[in-house]
Amino acid sequence: MIQPSKNAVSVFIIVLFHVVGLIGFFVPALTPLFLKLVPFHLLLMLLVILANHYRINNRFWGFAFAIFCLGIFAEWIGVHKNWLFGKYHYGNTLGVKIDDVPLMIGVNWLMLVYAAGVTMQRFRLKSPLFRILIGAAMLVLLDALIEPVAVKFDYWTWFNDTVPLKNYLCWFGVSAAFLFIFESFKFKTQSIVAPVLLLVQFIFFALLQIQAHS
Repeated sequence: MIQPSKNAVSVFIIVLFHVVGLIGFFVPALTPLFLKLVPFHLLLMLLVILANHYRINNRFWGFAFAIFCLGIFAEWIGVHKNWLFGKYHYGNTLGVKIDDVPLMIGVNWLMLVYAAGVTMQRFRLKSPLFRILIGAAMLVLLDALIEPVAVKFDYWTWFNDTVPLKNYLCWFGVSAAFLFIFESFKFKTQSIVAPVLLLVQFIFFALLQIQAHS
Protein backbone atom coordinates (compact mmCIF):
# COMPACT_ATOMS: atom_id res chain seq x y z
CA MET A 1 0.00 0.00 0.00
CA ILE A 2 1.40 3.38 -1.04
CA GLN A 3 1.67 5.81 1.85
CA PRO A 4 1.01 9.50 1.08
CA SER A 5 4.05 11.74 1.41
CA LYS A 6 4.28 14.46 4.03
CA ASN A 7 4.07 17.06 1.26
CA ALA A 8 0.87 15.51 -0.12
CA VAL A 9 -0.73 15.36 3.34
CA SER A 10 0.25 18.98 4.01
CA VAL A 11 -1.20 20.18 0.71
CA PHE A 12 -4.39 18.26 1.46
CA ILE A 13 -4.68 19.94 4.88
CA ILE A 14 -4.11 23.39 3.36
CA VAL A 15 -6.75 22.91 0.66
CA LEU A 16 -9.25 21.21 2.99
CA PHE A 17 -9.15 23.88 5.69
CA HIS A 18 -9.45 26.70 3.17
CA VAL A 19 -12.43 25.01 1.49
CA VAL A 20 -14.08 24.55 4.89
CA GLY A 21 -13.28 28.18 5.67
CA LEU A 22 -14.96 29.30 2.47
CA ILE A 23 -18.08 27.38 3.41
CA GLY A 24 -18.04 29.03 6.83
CA PHE A 25 -17.75 32.52 5.34
CA PHE A 26 -20.28 31.86 2.58
CA VAL A 27 -22.98 30.63 4.99
CA PRO A 28 -24.08 33.56 7.19
CA ALA A 29 -25.26 31.31 10.04
CA LEU A 30 -21.77 29.80 10.31
CA THR A 31 -19.75 32.99 9.89
CA PRO A 32 -19.63 34.11 13.57
CA LEU A 33 -18.22 30.72 14.59
CA PHE A 34 -15.65 30.68 11.79
CA LEU A 35 -14.49 34.20 12.62
CA LYS A 36 -13.62 32.95 16.11
CA LEU A 37 -11.53 30.21 14.50
CA VAL A 38 -9.43 32.55 12.35
CA PRO A 39 -6.45 32.73 14.78
CA PHE A 40 -6.37 28.93 15.07
CA HIS A 41 -6.51 28.60 11.30
CA LEU A 42 -3.52 30.92 10.93
CA LEU A 43 -1.56 28.95 13.53
CA LEU A 44 -2.40 25.66 11.83
CA MET A 45 -1.24 26.95 8.42
CA LEU A 46 2.00 28.21 9.96
CA LEU A 47 2.60 24.85 11.63
CA VAL A 48 1.96 23.01 8.37
CA ILE A 49 4.55 24.97 6.42
CA LEU A 50 7.07 24.88 9.29
CA ALA A 51 6.68 21.11 9.51
CA ASN A 52 7.83 20.93 5.90
CA HIS A 53 10.88 23.17 6.28
CA TYR A 54 14.07 21.30 5.52
CA ARG A 55 16.41 21.39 8.53
CA ILE A 56 14.70 23.34 11.27
CA ASN A 57 17.52 24.53 13.53
CA ASN A 58 18.48 27.52 15.66
CA ARG A 59 19.30 29.49 12.53
CA PHE A 60 15.81 28.94 11.18
CA TRP A 61 14.23 29.87 14.52
CA GLY A 62 16.30 33.06 14.48
CA PHE A 63 14.77 33.96 11.12
CA ALA A 64 11.24 33.11 12.31
CA PHE A 65 11.62 35.10 15.51
CA ALA A 66 13.03 38.10 13.64
CA ILE A 67 10.18 38.25 11.11
CA PHE A 68 7.52 37.71 13.78
CA CYS A 69 8.89 40.49 16.01
CA LEU A 70 9.58 42.90 13.13
CA GLY A 71 6.07 42.26 11.80
CA ILE A 72 4.57 43.12 15.19
CA PHE A 73 6.80 46.20 15.43
CA ALA A 74 5.85 47.41 11.93
CA GLU A 75 2.18 47.07 12.78
CA TRP A 76 2.66 48.83 16.11
CA ILE A 77 4.19 51.77 14.24
CA GLY A 78 1.29 51.66 11.81
CA VAL A 79 -1.40 51.58 14.49
CA HIS A 80 0.12 54.06 16.95
CA LYS A 81 2.17 56.42 14.77
CA ASN A 82 0.48 56.07 11.37
CA TRP A 83 3.92 56.25 9.75
CA LEU A 84 3.32 52.94 7.99
CA PHE A 85 0.25 51.76 6.05
CA GLY A 86 -2.11 54.61 7.05
CA LYS A 87 -4.73 55.24 9.73
CA TYR A 88 -6.25 51.97 10.86
CA HIS A 89 -6.99 49.89 13.92
CA TYR A 90 -7.50 46.19 14.52
CA GLY A 91 -10.81 44.56 15.33
CA ASN A 92 -11.35 41.40 17.34
CA THR A 93 -11.15 38.73 14.62
CA LEU A 94 -7.39 38.17 14.86
CA GLY A 95 -7.60 37.48 18.58
CA VAL A 96 -5.30 38.43 21.45
CA LYS A 97 -3.61 41.83 21.18
CA ILE A 98 -0.60 43.41 22.81
CA ASP A 99 -0.91 47.20 22.88
CA ASP A 100 -3.63 47.07 20.19
CA VAL A 101 -1.65 44.81 17.83
CA PRO A 102 -2.81 41.17 17.44
CA LEU A 103 -0.13 38.55 17.95
CA MET A 104 -1.56 36.74 14.93
CA ILE A 105 -0.45 39.58 12.66
CA GLY A 106 3.15 38.61 13.44
CA VAL A 107 2.25 35.01 12.59
CA ASN A 108 0.67 36.21 9.35
CA TRP A 109 3.76 38.20 8.34
CA LEU A 110 5.98 35.21 9.05
CA MET A 111 3.74 32.84 7.12
CA LEU A 112 3.38 35.09 4.07
CA VAL A 113 7.03 36.18 3.90
CA TYR A 114 8.21 32.59 4.22
CA ALA A 115 5.73 31.39 1.58
CA ALA A 116 6.70 34.18 -0.83
CA GLY A 117 10.40 33.60 -0.21
CA VAL A 118 10.13 29.86 -0.91
CA THR A 119 7.99 30.55 -3.98
CA MET A 120 10.69 32.82 -5.37
CA GLN A 121 13.29 30.14 -4.61
CA ARG A 122 11.38 27.65 -6.71
CA PHE A 123 11.08 30.10 -9.62
CA ARG A 124 14.87 29.77 -9.79
CA LEU A 125 15.46 33.42 -10.60
CA LYS A 126 19.20 33.98 -10.33
CA SER A 127 19.03 37.56 -9.08
CA PRO A 128 18.22 37.92 -5.35
CA LEU A 129 17.05 41.46 -6.08
CA PHE A 130 14.51 40.22 -8.63
CA ARG A 131 13.32 37.55 -6.19
CA ILE A 132 12.82 40.19 -3.50
CA LEU A 133 11.02 42.68 -5.76
CA ILE A 134 8.76 40.11 -7.42
CA GLY A 135 7.99 38.47 -4.08
CA ALA A 136 7.08 41.84 -2.55
CA ALA A 137 4.85 42.65 -5.53
CA MET A 138 3.08 39.31 -5.09
CA LEU A 139 2.37 40.10 -1.44
CA VAL A 140 0.99 43.51 -2.38
CA LEU A 141 -1.38 41.85 -4.86
CA LEU A 142 -2.48 39.45 -2.14
CA ASP A 143 -3.06 42.33 0.26
CA ALA A 144 -5.24 44.03 -2.36
CA LEU A 145 -7.44 40.91 -2.32
CA ILE A 146 -7.41 40.68 1.47
CA GLU A 147 -8.34 44.30 2.24
CA PRO A 148 -12.10 44.30 1.42
CA VAL A 149 -12.54 40.91 3.10
CA ALA A 150 -10.59 41.97 6.18
CA VAL A 151 -12.65 45.11 6.63
CA LYS A 152 -15.93 43.24 6.17
CA PHE A 153 -15.03 40.63 8.79
CA ASP A 154 -13.47 42.99 11.35
CA TYR A 155 -9.84 41.99 10.92
CA TRP A 156 -9.09 45.72 10.85
CA THR A 157 -10.78 49.02 9.99
CA TRP A 158 -9.51 52.01 8.02
CA PHE A 159 -10.06 55.67 8.83
CA ASN A 160 -12.91 56.92 6.61
CA ASP A 161 -13.31 53.31 5.38
CA THR A 162 -10.74 53.99 2.65
CA VAL A 163 -7.61 51.96 2.00
CA PRO A 164 -4.91 54.54 1.22
CA LEU A 165 -2.27 54.15 -1.47
CA LYS A 166 0.24 54.46 1.35
CA ASN A 167 -0.85 51.03 2.59
CA TYR A 168 0.20 49.31 -0.61
CA LEU A 169 3.44 51.24 -0.91
CA CYS A 170 4.35 50.34 2.67
CA TRP A 171 3.30 46.72 2.15
CA PHE A 172 5.73 46.59 -0.75
CA GLY A 173 8.54 48.21 1.26
CA VAL A 174 8.05 46.12 4.39
CA SER A 175 7.62 42.92 2.37
CA ALA A 176 10.80 43.66 0.42
CA ALA A 177 12.73 44.28 3.65
CA PHE A 178 11.48 41.01 5.16
CA LEU A 179 12.24 39.09 1.96
CA PHE A 180 15.75 40.54 2.05
CA ILE A 181 16.08 38.98 5.50
CA PHE A 182 14.79 35.69 4.09
CA GLU A 183 17.37 35.84 1.30
CA SER A 184 20.12 36.64 3.80
CA PHE A 185 19.60 33.31 5.55
CA LYS A 186 20.24 31.42 2.27
CA PHE A 187 17.94 28.53 3.06
CA LYS A 188 18.09 25.40 0.93
CA THR A 189 15.32 25.31 -1.68
CA GLN A 190 12.22 24.12 0.14
CA SER A 191 9.25 21.91 -0.76
CA ILE A 192 6.17 22.93 -2.73
CA VAL A 193 4.02 23.22 0.40
CA ALA A 194 4.58 26.93 1.17
CA PRO A 195 4.02 28.02 -2.46
CA VAL A 196 0.79 25.98 -2.49
CA LEU A 197 -0.35 27.83 0.62
CA LEU A 198 0.37 31.17 -1.08
CA LEU A 199 -1.59 30.13 -4.17
CA VAL A 200 -4.50 28.88 -2.07
CA GLN A 201 -4.54 32.19 -0.18
CA PHE A 202 -4.88 34.05 -3.49
CA ILE A 203 -7.80 31.83 -4.52
CA PHE A 204 -9.41 31.97 -1.06
CA PHE A 205 -9.48 35.77 -0.82
CA ALA A 206 -10.38 36.22 -4.48
CA LEU A 207 -13.46 34.02 -3.99
CA LEU A 208 -14.40 35.84 -0.78
CA GLN A 209 -14.09 39.16 -2.58
CA ILE A 210 -16.34 37.94 -5.40
CA GLN A 211 -18.83 36.72 -2.84
CA ALA A 212 -18.73 40.06 -1.00
CA HIS A 213 -19.59 41.94 -4.21
CA SER A 214 -22.25 39.53 -5.44
